[in-house]
Amino acid sequence: MLDRKHLEQYLARLLNISSIRDYCPNGLQVEGRSKISRIVGGVTASQALIDKAIALEADAILVHHGYFWKGEAEPITGIKQARIKALLANDISLFAYHLPLDIHPELGNNAQLAKLLGFKTTGGLEPDNRQSVGLVGELEQAMSLSELTQHISSVLGRTALSIGDEQKQIRSVAWCTGGAQSMIDKAVALGVDAYLSGEISEPTVHIARETGVAYISAGHHATERYGAKALGEHLAQEFDIEFLFVDIDNPV
Repeated sequence: MLDRKHLEQYLARLLNISSIRDYCPNGLQVEGRSKISRIVGGVTASQALIDKAIALEADAILVHHGYFWKGEAEPITGIKQARIKALLANDISLFAYHLPLDIHPELGNNAQLAKLLGFKTTGGLEPDNRQSVGLVGELEQAMSLSELTQHISSVLGRTALSIGDEQKQIRSVAWCTGGAQSMIDKAVALGVDAYLSGEISEPTVHIARETGVAYISAGHHATERYGAKALGEHLAQEFDIEFLFVDIDNPV
């Protein structure tokens, strides 16, 4: 078994959480039992994931989207009360890592997405920021926007939406998982052929059309399934504990 405090300290060092400013607390958000032998991982600490973790007799849950976001209502009522009550009643710890899990150069969402899609990373989407959340890179082989969109859809198992000339040849790409559609401006400034994120907003369409930088929306959940999974598998190997990733379906 793994000591909860030791796991918390290990993850803090591994993900370098003290150096990253975020919109939520990163680390142990809800304290459960002191010894951990089985961890359930997922994208979001939803009630469905908690219920699955209880059924699987997990000691801890590891997610990308946890609780206590900046600007949200503070009272623990409604679904927040139900979720936290379930965790406390079953003595299950909740570990959550937001930007640190996006940024990590090997286990992070963006690094894992690049590995999955076959992108060669060449730098950061914010080149003046050594902790750039998004990344920039190249395809192994140039393909049309239509072909790239089909490739992404096939790999992620989710129909991606593309904005731009479908016949445009894509070689250079930038990407940032989740709800980072507004960062298309940074991709435009770098002059890449296409930018990939999870969600899409009304202004994104016009920016893509008017700048010629193609935009691909592949799903917030679909693009962020891989960081928590990679991190959990790393922990399982490092500490000889059990890790189970549970993909709670989300069409967004």
